[in-house]
Amino acid sequence: MTDHQRTDVGHGPTAHNTAKLAVVIGALGVVFGDIGTSPIYALQTVFNPEDPHPVPVSDSNIFGVVSLIFWSVMIIVTVSYVLLTLRADNEGEGGVTALITLLRRWSTTHPGRRGAIVLASVGLFGASLFFGDSMITPAISVLSAVEGLKVVEPSLADYVIPITAVIIIVLFLVQRRGTETIGRVFGPVMVVWFGVIGACGVGGIVEHPGILKALSPTYAIGFLAGHFEVAFFALAAIVLAVTGAEALYADLGHFGRRAITRGWLGLVLPALVLSYMGQGALILKDRANISSPFFLLVPDWGRLPLVLLATAATVIASQAVITGAYSVASQAAQLGYLPRLRVAHTSATTIGQIYVPWINWLLFASVLTLIFAFRSSAALAYAYGMTVTGTITITTLLFFYVARYRWNVPKWLIALGAVPLLAVDLLFVAANLTKLLHGAWLPLLIAITAFTIMTTWQRGREVVTAERERTEGPLREFVDQLRSGELTARTVPGTAIFLNRGNVTTPLALRANVQHNQVRHEHVVILSIETQPVPRVSADQRAVVDDLGYGDDGITYVTAKFGYMETPDVPAALATLAPDATEGPLDLDKASYFLSKIELRRGEAKTMAPWRKQLFIATSHITADAAEFFNLPRDRTVIIGSHIEV
Repeated sequence: MTDHQRTDVGHGPTAHNTAKLAVVIGALGVVFGDIGTSPIYALQTVFNPEDPHPVPVSDSNIFGVVSLIFWSVMIIVTVSYVLLTLRADNEGEGGVTALITLLRRWSTTHPGRRGAIVLASVGLFGASLFFGDSMITPAISVLSAVEGLKVVEPSLADYVIPITAVIIIVLFLVQRRGTETIGRVFGPVMVVWFGVIGACGVGGIVEHPGILKALSPTYAIGFLAGHFEVAFFALAAIVLAVTGAEALYADLGHFGRRAITRGWLGLVLPALVLSYMGQGALILKDRANISSPFFLLVPDWGRLPLVLLATAATVIASQAVITGAYSVASQAAQLGYLPRLRVAHTSATTIGQIYVPWINWLLFASVLTLIFAFRSSAALAYAYGMTVTGTITITTLLFFYVARYRWNVPKWLIALGAVPLLAVDLLFVAANLTKLLHGAWLPLLIAITAFTIMTTWQRGREVVTAERERTEGPLREFVDQLRSGELTARTVPGTAIFLNRGNVTTPLALRANVQHNQVRHEHVVILSIETQPVPRVSADQRAVVDDLGYGDDGITYVTAKFGYMETPDVPAALATLAPDATEGPLDLDKASYFLSKIELRRGEAKTMAPWRKQLFIATSHITADAAEFFNLPRDRTVIIGSHIEV
């Protein structure tokens, strides 16, 4: 869907402007929640005295840090993401998954481009990093907001962890109900949030207007060049100011480039800059304010309301990253990197609002574990930066590859953009690697685990598919044998639909029905599901029919195509077929659906390392029920079992 399509509603300029404003406000509630709550903890973490590499609190360092935060946001978010990366969409959708599909499509049409295949794997690791991000973001965001209670009343410090845990428990328990209703207030709440933090920042700037000199890049460059031994380690915390930048790209398909750009430049960026400047001015005024510069920007009477508003904002930020994890997992399953996962659509009007139970409870357990293990947002900050820098660097790398080989951008122009942007990204990565022993190992471990599971599943599927092709036998040969009478089977009335992986081999259930029961149905449909490297497939391209060489035997092969963001609905796809295309009308109201259930066993063949075989078999146990996944009627679904060694 293009930006024009998103806003072309109503009649006249007023309706157009209202629709555009509604989209921008919607984006504020989903896209900017994560990066919008970074001021709560970013500057505080830079000057954390308990940091293994503390930044001394001096006027020059304060100006240098604030300037670095400003220019990091400008370079990484405004230039790298808003001005450049948002242009690299896959049929309107964004995110690392979109770049992976673009590269996969490119590698199939240009077999010699091995770099595309390698970078697709790098992109998969970027998607794996996002799972770590989706575990850390709810923990650090909500924890940092609730920690504001210690500023309001120090005696409440012991209640921070329990209150945070309760909020997280409630947040994950309500996921299955969907976010459609509560989502309507997300945007307005975030508008209030950005207005408040911007106003608080102005209050701090008025106290010490000299902080505005930090807008000059000379302070950032001077801090890096003159105090590199301090500035380098400070980068590991400064990167917290750009956490959530990847959400701008990931949610491209929901709101469009124009709405995200307008929201960023029109409200979010100014509010963030004012907040960071105000906090810097507050620390210049009194070094003791480094303990919690965000909450100390407001007078005593306003701190409790600000804590409540901050908690609401961080819950919204957490909600956005949780639903993002659902989408990434669902898309990875559609692309063959994960087994089928049970996906529930929680909105009748919004396609992207889904709930994935297995991912939800995995995140729930992980977030609670992080809260009780790290116990403070400052401790979690060491782990947080690694996921952000890794994802940003991978996205930048993939973007410039796409720009060079898909858009044919000249090499000199690629170098002009890629070299400085990747240099900045890699500098942040290097700085965060210094925190490896202090928590940065955690997101790397999560990402490596997720990457290993996804690549193992992809390889295991290839092994299973090859074995199935060997045991099932050629489909056209099977049809020829039925036609010639070599295979005898009594024809019974009705429609039978056999789900299969392609048109090369015979469905195990169909072969078993003919060879063991000696029967076949009057109308036989062999159906395969293809996930296209696009988000959605139009209705007129949904199904393709092949008569398998005979137009009068009642056996047809149908390919149902779905986008990687769609949940396959087999009956709905079959209902679009005309009777003449299927050699007669299909009685879908009484049709029987046949599935082949495969039991995996570890074999002796050297297809994979033994531990990967065990991992593949273990991962297969979370596979969603096929009948439910494909929306088949349970009372008319027959499952025939078989086993395959891997």
